Amino acid sequence: MKRAVFVVAAVAAMVAAGQVAAADGKAVYDKSCAGCHSAMQPKLGDKAAWAPRLKQGAAALTASAVKGKGVMPPKGGAASEADVKAAVEYMIGKAK
Repeated sequence: MKRAVFVVAAVAAMVAAGQVAAADGKAVYDKSCAGCHSAMQPKLGDKAAWAPRLKQGAAALTASAVKGKGVMPPKGGAASEADVKAAVEYMIGKAK
């Protein structure tokens, strides 16, 4: 019985962490990415501009953002690779 309670608690924590990560992606975007991606390509939510990028996949987009590309600095100004990943996932979600 105690094991079942532990498993349920662990699953609930993972679900909650996923919800926090989604919120963090928007927060990171708002803080570190919005300044450029609201004025420069690819703009948030621009399905046509994001289409060829989405074909690369989330891992490739995250790696590109971590390294920096063109005028975008490494990590896009975000604090960590986890932040970059959350922001990229948020932007991908807005482009679908």
